[in-house]
Amino acid sequence: MILQQLFRFSSIFRSAISVHLRRNIGLSAIVFNKAKELDPVQKLFIDKIREYNMKSQKAGGPADVGPEYQKDMAEEIAKIQRLYGGGDLTKFPDFKFEEPNFEESQK
Repeated sequence: MILQQLFRFSSIFRSAISVHLRRNIGLSAIVFNKAKELDPVQKLFIDKIREYNMKSQKAGGPADVGPEYQKDMAEEIAKIQRLYGGGDLTKFPDFKFEEPNFEESQK
């Protein structure tokens, strides 16, 4: 009887340790991959994203676009202004909500 309880305890203990070890191995694998240098394809992809980001910051908008893009963008903005009643589409709308008066008695 004591031997059965000991085996039962050891199996619970073994399963808890195995879960703990799997989690630690998984975490250490992630940390190890972060510490390693990126593979060449990932490095090239990240370099291109950074290059595009710098170009778009210099251009003040999308990079490497021509006058046709600007014309299409102006047409689409005009269409949206006609559909939704005009206004400035570059700023967030200002909402004004009135506070309800709860002190009024209902008749």
